[in-house]
Amino acid sequence: MADHVQHADAPTDSHGRHGLGVVLVLLSAVMFSLSGVFTKVIESGAWTILVWRGLIGAILIFAYVSWRRRREPRGSNLKLGWRGWVLAGVGSLASVTFIFSFKLTYVANVTIIYAVVPFVAAALEWLFRREPIRPATMIAAAICLIGIAIMVAGGIGSPSLIGDFVAVIMMILNALYLVLIRVFTKTPAVLAGALAAFQLFVVGWFFTDPLAISQHDAVYLVLFGHAFAIASILWTEGARLIPAAESGLFGSADIPMAIVFAWLLLSELPPKASLIGGAIVLATVFLYAVRDYRRRERP
Repeated sequence: MADHVQHADAPTDSHGRHGLGVVLVLLSAVMFSLSGVFTKVIESGAWTILVWRGLIGAILIFAYVSWRRRREPRGSNLKLGWRGWVLAGVGSLASVTFIFSFKLTYVANVTIIYAVVPFVAAALEWLFRREPIRPATMIAAAICLIGIAIMVAGGIGSPSLIGDFVAVIMMILNALYLVLIRVFTKTPAVLAGALAAFQLFVVGWFFTDPLAISQHDAVYLVLFGHAFAIASILWTEGARLIPAAESGLFGSADIPMAIVFAWLLLSELPPKASLIGGAIVLATVFLYAVRDYRRRERP
């Protein structure tokens, strides 16, 4: 009888963990999707945003890591080494270009360009590690590049063109960050993320006066820092509970949500070229994610 109860409860527990993982990843996508709105609403410059987002995010993430490992031996798995510093450096540069691109172009453009990160990461893995690329990945990447080309071409002659190029650099840096996480398997990625955020807090003081902010900006800077940390933590916990394919599928929900939030909260509607190119990229990313999910679910 006891054995029967134990086996009956196991699937329920597994189902509950899976459902929790999906909810956590979706919530992280909601928090991530607010980045563009926060950057636009805050009137202070990009470096001021990076300083306070970095400080608050670093404190919260490090506190979370310490709490998670409170029962482990002191100093266990908390040593970054040179790999951790490299990972943090790339993460810092990715964050800088991320915030600056939001300041210089449309939220939709930045978000859609960011959606191409997995394909560029696959190309970098092939370039540096000679990992084979599936034909479906190459086709999806080529279609996404066409969509981005349409978006960037639509910005020629407008101030948003510089922001689009910065967003492309941001996308490449984030792809490199993903590859490094896979290469440096023994490096605690969450802790490296906290270090990257703290680096921006230190470096930012050389470019701006973080204390010269209005009360309006102070409120939103605190909220942005909390949203960044909470999104990172939710993603980390959710990804532990569900397959990688599902993490990518549900995590990509932040793309349309970011565009909708920018439209509803900022009344920001990108030009026609961005809508056309964005539609191409979004359709490709979601179709690829669904196909990848189904492929991994097959016995």
